[in-house]
Amino acid sequence: MTKEGQYIYAIVAANEERGFGQKGIGDREDEVHTVCYQDIGAVVSPSPIVKYSVTRVNTMVHQKVMEEGMKYYPLLPVRFGTIGERADLIKEKVLKARHDEFKDLLRYVEDKIELGLKALWTNKEAVFREIVDENKDIRLLRDRLISKGLRAQRDDQIRLGEMVKKALDAKKGREEKAILKFFKGLWVEHKANNVMGDQMITNCAFLVQKDQEKAFDEAVDKLTAKHDGRMKLKYVGPVPPCNFVEIVVKW
Repeated sequence: MTKEGQYIYAIVAANEERGFGQKGIGDREDEVHTVCYQDIGAVVSPSPIVKYSVTRVNTMVHQKVMEEGMKYYPLLPVRFGTIGERADLIKEKVLKARHDEFKDLLRYVEDKIELGLKALWTNKEAVFREIVDENKDIRLLRDRLISKGLRAQRDDQIRLGEMVKKALDAKKGREEKAILKFFKGLWVEHKANNVMGDQMITNCAFLVQKDQEKAFDEAVDKLTAKHDGRMKLKYVGPVPPCNFVEIVVKW
């Protein structure tokens, strides 16, 4: 029989145990609640002690619980898939043992939010045309390959592809730097995450003081207006500060 435990979503600044009215991870509809030690708590739900797959459903439940928690408390995200055996052990081995560490981190995040921004070119073909126009060596090699037609050497074709890739990465770097200038002075921490595909220019997370959120929103609006039609922005937040804090629990 599978042992029972408590799935841990987050550490919060809470001194009173309460239910969230939310269903936890898994298919049993266990209720999310807090367990507390002094002035900090863990957001948990009953769960069998199993390894949860990193599926969209599971990660969304984890995320939604954290988003609900941050409405009420300063919150530290806990790594996905963390399960403790019993509430009393979580209090003793996690909350009590790391109380001062968690208090310091909670003080750090209490007046901050995480905002996310992705920027993508809307027309990939237009960007590649720009690259050819901006790079004489690429243009000359491309023209030579076109003139040779079927007789074009595969090595030259590979070299052209490598040159274009290098130029594309450089272009992304320049445009990302220009994008970040719009937000100068508006963030406390910044993290550049992996970009996916040729069209994504940047995929950034920002830790921002709460009183700067409006100014950040306005900067996004200005960036959108400047690049309307050429660039698409995906702006999300506030969200739990997962890009800047991840609590790892080792039993």
